[in-house]
Amino acid sequence: VQLQASGGGLVQAGGSLRLSCAASGRTFSSYTMGWFRQAPGKEREFVAYSGWSGGITYYADSVKGRFTISRDNAKNTVYLQMNILKPEDTAVYYCAADQYYASTNGEKYDYWGQGTQVTVSS
Repeated sequence: VQLQASGGGLVQAGGSLRLSCAASGRTFSSYTMGWFRQAPGKEREFVAYSGWSGGITYYADSVKGRFTISRDNAKNTVYLQMNILKPEDTAVYYCAADQYYASTNGEKYDYWGQGTQVTVSS
């Protein structure tokens, strides 16, 4: 599985962005898809995941109520709608695919995209 993340950019606090992650491969629908982020000088952290059917989603407390993960299995794409952005959301955002687990632990994920930069100005 190859993953290509896009949609990052510069936005003012309170604004919105939608990230996309397009996946290659015929078995996209069988993977849990996750979003993670890494800010400068900080460890990578979990943001959200969507189970294979999209019916199960889970969010980090820091983004709950502001971010929404969704997926379109027909398009092999997962999205992260980010609203009410804050400066502390500034990071490189990565999408990842996990064939066997639905986990907040990045070590469980098998495939990673290249990352897309999100910068939120105050």
